[in-house]
Order: sequence, then C-alpha cells, then structure tokens
Amino acid sequence: MALAGRFEAYNFPQGVMAQLFREVAAGRPGLITHVGLHTFVDPRYDGGKLNSATREDLVELITIHGREWLLYHPFPIDVAFIRGTTIDEEGNLSIEEEGARLEVLAVAQATHNAGGKVIAQAKRLAVAGSLPAQQVAVPGFLVDAIVIHPGQWQTVEGEYNPAFSGQVKVPLHRVQPLPLTERKVVARRAYQELFAGAIVNLGVGMADGVAAVAAEEGFADQITLTVEQGVIGGIPAKGVVFGVSHNPTAFVDQPYQFDFYDGGGLDVSCLGCGEIDATGNVNVSKLGDKLIGTGGFVNISQNAKKVVFCSTFTAGGLDVAVSEQCLRIAREGRHRKFRNTIEQITFNAQYCLGRGQEILYVTERAVFKATAEGLLLTEIAPGVDLQRDVLDQMEFRPLLPSGEPTLMDSRLFRPELLSAPVNERE
Repeated sequence: MALAGRFEAYNFPQGVMAQLFREVAAGRPGLITHVGLHTFVDPRYDGGKLNSATREDLVELITIHGREWLLYHPFPIDVAFIRGTTIDEEGNLSIEEEGARLEVLAVAQATHNAGGKVIAQAKRLAVAGSLPAQQVAVPGFLVDAIVIHPGQWQTVEGEYNPAFSGQVKVPLHRVQPLPLTERKVVARRAYQELFAGAIVNLGVGMADGVAAVAAEEGFADQITLTVEQGVIGGIPAKGVVFGVSHNPTAFVDQPYQFDFYDGGGLDVSCLGCGEIDATGNVNVSKLGDKLIGTGGFVNISQNAKKVVFCSTFTAGGLDVAVSEQCLRIAREGRHRKFRNTIEQITFNAQYCLGRGQEILYVTERAVFKATAEGLLLTEIAPGVDLQRDVLDQMEFRPLLPSGEPTLMDSRLFRPELLSAPVNERE
C-alpha cells in the first residue's frame, strides 16, 4: 500500500526514531544529527518519503558552525502500545523476561506529554506497589490502559527463553555451527576483520552468521557483540528473532545504544547488502517491489570505524559448491547485486570514506574495498574464474589490482576450524 501511494509513508533510521521520541517528550524542536546525510533520508534526495502521496517535509538540512546537519521534525503521538512482563494495578511496568529494553520509556513519555494514550500489555498483573522500584521500567503515571495476556510470547519462536533475558547462561558451544555453504564462507571472511577487544555490531541476514563463527572458533569471549535494540554482550540470535542475544551481559535503552553508535563507539560492524554501485553505495531499504526499510542500518553503517558488507555475489537461485578448499559456481543467481544504478542510497560510500571509514564488501567469491576512485577488487576465491564468475556478473567494471588478485584464504572453504588468530588491534 505504501508503494502504491495509498497513504503517506516515511522511512527514517531506527536510531533517529528512538532518539526523536526523547525530543518529543522534552518539547524540543526536533532531533539534530548527522545520521542520514547523503542517503535517501537527506532532503536533497528523497527526505525519507516513500511515495508521491507523501508531501510534508519532516527532515531539514541545516548548518551549525559551518557543518551540515539534519533536523528531524517532532510530531505528536496519539496512541502508543508498549509491553513488558509484569505490571501492577497502578501501571508500573517491569521487563524482567523481555529480550531488550527498546525505547518503551521514551515512547511512553513522548505520548503522555503530547496528550496521547499509552496502552501497556504485560504477561501478568501484580498488586499495586509490589514491584521493586529498581525493576520498574515505566512508571505507572505514564500508563492509561492495561492489557494482560498470560500467553504472551517473548519472541516469535517461543514463550520464554531465559538466555535471552539474561536470567540464565547457556553454554555458547551449543550454538549451532553453520553448515559449510556460501553463507559460512562469507561469515568466516568477515570474522577475519575482527580483533581482540573489538566492540562489534552484527546486522540481520548473512552478517549474523559472524556470531556463530566467533562462537565456533572460541573467540566470542574476546569481543563484545552488540545489537541496536540495546543488547550488549553474548551471541546475537539469528533469523526471525534477530534483536535478542544468548547470554547478554547488559541491557540499555535503545536510544542510548544509538547515542553510542552515532558517536563512533563501534570498532567493526558487519551488515548485509542488497545492491552495490560502482562508487560503493549500498541499498538495503528498497528492492523492486520489496519495501524493506532501513532499520538501524543508516546509524550503524555511517558511524562504525570499519564496516564489512556481507552478501552473496548474485541472488535468486544461486547454487555454489564449497569443497576441496575452493569454490565452484554450479548455477548463477538470476539477479545481479553489483549494479550501475541502485534504487535507494542507504549508505553513501564516498561520504563515509571522507569521514575516515574503512569499507569492505565480502562475498563468497570476491572481496572489494571502497576507494575514492571506486570499488577495488582485492581478493578472489580459489576455483573461481575472474572473467566469467566475477567481472561478467557485474554491470560495471571494478578497479583491478596490478597483477593477479590475491586469493581468499583457502581455510575459508574447508570444514575444519580456521584456528589461526585474527587481527591484533594496532
């Protein structure tokens, strides 16, 4: 319906939305941030608008002390739905069995101060005043209505997993290892960009396999894996329950997690990608008739010191064989990912290069690096033909190294552990 223009529709970065609720609650003129500059949410591009029916400008380009910023306009909230685990008769809400704090407090404050209604759902009802003050995530005066749902599930996978809420620690060696497919090859190569002591964010999709590789290699306890929903430590869960982690060490409110990300706190982020152009720009938010949205991608990709995009080289029916320490393409994917033009710019490589970021693109058959002149091919998988399997599958010609490209590490393509240590921090 949004793509068809049947209603007004915007898409802003997840971190911007989480932080903007605080500005709405405080009655300030909006959120001032660099997040979104030179992407589709910049008013010089689409301003976050998703169709022609969406006309109001909610993002403004401003200059402060000679530097460009984006001002995201505040808006009133009429109704907010939040949830926790236990709520008492006065509306005090706790989240002891939840897998993340999210922005429940910021949303409740913003809605209340805008004169709206806050509806809180919880698994069980407690006597008024019986919840320990330290456990209350949202005070009762912010809540207008209570809904009790005893069958409330923690995630779409099950009613309750105490390892997601931090109440129980499970053995990380029991995290299911990835089978040796193209997904594991990509996850392993991205894993090689980590170092002891690194603070890391992993995106949903192919990039979340990096956590499984780190656990399998016995390296998970030497890095700090984080999830934008406010989860710190542990091993992020894969698939449809992305956003929670096994064995987290801390939970923070989501707006504070994005404060940390936006300020450059992440050493490395591994993220998925849908399309890449010749300058290194990436689209993950709109692919044909699929309106995916940006999530936290813009905040994370713009601000991590190093970003590693993880993807198969083509998509749609791709079939590869990983054996004998090499890669064979049995059937090529129908859709090319390296395009002359991408539908939306969710990540602007040249802008981020100018801010000192290191940018890599890891696929099962080739690795590229963003440069000021464009994408540079740096590695190629053993067993892959450069012309047939790489260059002929791209709509543009990348920069090529003088001489033959370096071969990707053959250990990526064998069933045994990588074993060798990853990079040491300089």
